[in-house]
Amino acid sequence: MASPLIHPRIAVDAGPSGTTAGALPAEVRLAVAEIAGAAGAWCPALSPAGDRVAYVTDRSGTPRLEVLPVGGAAAALPLVLSGPDQEVVSVAWAPDGAWLAYLVSPGGSIRAELHVVRPDGSGSRPVAGEDPYATVFAGHWTRPGSYVCTIAPGTGPDADVVLVDVEAGTHRTLARGGFLSVTAVSADERWVLARRGPRGYHHVVLVDVGTGRARRVLPLDAPGGIFSEDGRFAPDGRSVLLRASLPGRPGTDRAGLVEVPFGPDGCLGEGRVVLRRPDADLDGYAVRPDGTVLAVWNAGGVTELHVHHGDTGAVVDRVGLPEPVLPGWSLSADGGTVVTELTGPHTPRALWSVPLGATGSPARLPSLPRRPDRALSVEPVRVDHAAADGTPLHGWLYTPPGVHGANRTVVSFHGGPEGQERPAWSPVVQSLVAAGCTVFAPNVRGSGGQGRAFACADDVAARESTFADVPATVRFLVDAGLALPGRIGAHGWSYGGYLTLVALTRWPDLFAAGVSLAGMSDLRTFFAGTEPWMAAASVTEYGDPVADRDMLAGISPMTALDRLTAPVLLAHGDRDSNVPVAESVQAHQALQALGARSELLLFPGEGHTIVGREHVIELCERVAEFFTRWL
Repeated sequence: MASPLIHPRIAVDAGPSGTTAGALPAEVRLAVAEIAGAAGAWCPALSPAGDRVAYVTDRSGTPRLEVLPVGGAAAALPLVLSGPDQEVVSVAWAPDGAWLAYLVSPGGSIRAELHVVRPDGSGSRPVAGEDPYATVFAGHWTRPGSYVCTIAPGTGPDADVVLVDVEAGTHRTLARGGFLSVTAVSADERWVLARRGPRGYHHVVLVDVGTGRARRVLPLDAPGGIFSEDGRFAPDGRSVLLRASLPGRPGTDRAGLVEVPFGPDGCLGEGRVVLRRPDADLDGYAVRPDGTVLAVWNAGGVTELHVHHGDTGAVVDRVGLPEPVLPGWSLSADGGTVVTELTGPHTPRALWSVPLGATGSPARLPSLPRRPDRALSVEPVRVDHAAADGTPLHGWLYTPPGVHGANRTVVSFHGGPEGQERPAWSPVVQSLVAAGCTVFAPNVRGSGGQGRAFACADDVAARESTFADVPATVRFLVDAGLALPGRIGAHGWSYGGYLTLVALTRWPDLFAAGVSLAGMSDLRTFFAGTEPWMAAASVTEYGDPVADRDMLAGISPMTALDRLTAPVLLAHGDRDSNVPVAESVQAHQALQALGARSELLLFPGEGHTIVGREHVIELCERVAEFFTRWL
């Protein structure tokens, strides 16, 4: 029986020659260190003049806030604006350029504080979220000196829309009542658009600040009326724009853009669909000064950037991108350039300046040190297959160089569960490939990017039936000659960690090893231990912790750990308050009591996502070593 481990180091057994069983060869360890140690940059925010860009980067080992000139000399040094102990989450530039607002995660927790700083680094101070239980959710600047955000007090499931005067440090509550996530405020600050509702069932409401009255922007019988988010006031103030789920048969019920007429008295008219595609989801959009709409489309996991006519929706321009996935972006005031956060299977997130027009080509901003050696990573291939009931499924297959045919294989499940596997940078996946493992990253039912019906196919009682996608995926890999029976592992983060534990307990004969990263082991204790607002938001996803307690017990791996036969590694940040660290600790303790082969790897000071450079490297090394040892 493996000894209990609470320290962030893994004890491994010695092989017959005295070498460590499963230890990585020196050249593989060096490759993993370079892959996992690569820095990234994300969340770009252009200055109003368009001459500077603020962004978040982990070049120093921890995410921090930097500012860099745009279009200047490549050797220009960035200005660091955040404190040495601050873990920065996001940033937004004030409309007059006088301030930057940024969120800080204290101690790696899911909580966030709102801070402001001058572009020259002066005036830095917190302005919201200093209460040890409160959480600030990012909003936006409404005018110079005023930033609107959502604040959850931490003592219950509700959250309020709050306007922060960053000069005076005062707060004014604009809307309250239920969990409200602000998306827009009218120019006269009379009206608020806010997203309301639990996970997967959001709708946008219009709130009268004077009376507090809230009503849906779209009626229930309108396209997107049940599920909508990201409401904004049009530039002329005469309409509301919504990103909403549009009706259609399964697979075509995608997110598109809806416009609703809006009068000065708050009167809302009948909505019309501006943009929709049956083969892609609208991830984001912006109205340019000339009235055209810049749209970010998610087409099968790959980003397509289009410019559309504002009235007809016709495509005016298709903008080429140097990488396949665009998670974040910032449009210049004149609408002529967009600074994008781009990533791909060979490249961590980086910033690119992309011109919108007939001239020019994308240029990578000098915001990072060199990228990792491209020869250390592989290009994934999309592979389509089917569930046991015939439902179309797909995933991304990563094959080590020189491997042809069946190989030891790790099935890697994404988080969410409404997340999506895309061909983006993944240090854990590429580290496993460097160690000689084939990796298949599936999008099982419940994943995003394939329409609303697919994303909701695992909600509450339906989750049990969608578990069948796991053995169907394994059988496909074996039948296709890609995976070796008896040498298949399961791996996942957050919900993917939970699904890994489900797989190991329900199909012990299919998996030889498993790694759960920040995964839930018992949905009942997850609801009891997570943040109150997260628990309230998750009822529609997993079930009610009181009314559905028996059902939650039946789909929790903790109640079936005696069926687990494969060795398992449980990794977690010890400050995680999203999926509390107790979820991994209790599973490890129970497995130890059963005499199972389990190891516990805790990362001090880390939250739900491991962000510290040394910890990321250690995580990737340990995961690669673990699967090398057991597969």
